[in-house]
Amino acid sequence: MSRPDSAPSVHEHTSELPTHETREEPIPEAGLLGRAIDRLGFIFAVGIVAAAVFLLMEVFLRYALNAPTIWAHETATFLCGLAFLYGGLFCVSRDRHIRVVLIYDALPARARKALDIFTSLASMIASGFFAYAAWLMLSKAVWSPMGDLRLERSGSAWNPPLPAYLKIFLFVLMLVMCAQFAVIVVKQLKKPAKDI
Repeated sequence: MSRPDSAPSVHEHTSELPTHETREEPIPEAGLLGRAIDRLGFIFAVGIVAAAVFLLMEVFLRYALNAPTIWAHETATFLCGLAFLYGGLFCVSRDRHIRVVLIYDALPARARKALDIFTSLASMIASGFFAYAAWLMLSKAVWSPMGDLRLERSGSAWNPPLPAYLKIFLFVLMLVMCAQFAVIVVKQLKKPAKDI
């Protein structure tokens, strides 16, 4: 307890500051799509663990047994790439993107709501542009100039079509991200400003 004439302690100030809770589930505005995205995140987390196991196995096979594989490095890179890309969509569903809150927290509820809607709408439009760019990459990675199906390959000794699969995944992911932002915008428009 502080004396009336003394300055408040650091602990007394921190209880008055707005807090940003750590969310372990999708935001309500993400809807059913956000909950599905959240559940699928486990698969990509397992992919990261699998990539680590493959790399550890490769180190053991290469340096202990002098019998390296031709697939471990590319598979691990592919799994990490999938997880990295999915991480963006996962962050959207949980509203865990980087945000500078210094000004945001000082705004009244109506201004925060307007800013949230503007940010989600701008992100939806940006996701649409990125989906278009991903489509351009996908079309070159999946079809030959003559229009035949020809998946882009890595060019290694193993030579899997993993680059084409990654570009297909990126395109689908950007479409889903665009849809997720659209769901969030609609729900933010319906939500009262005092709940923001």
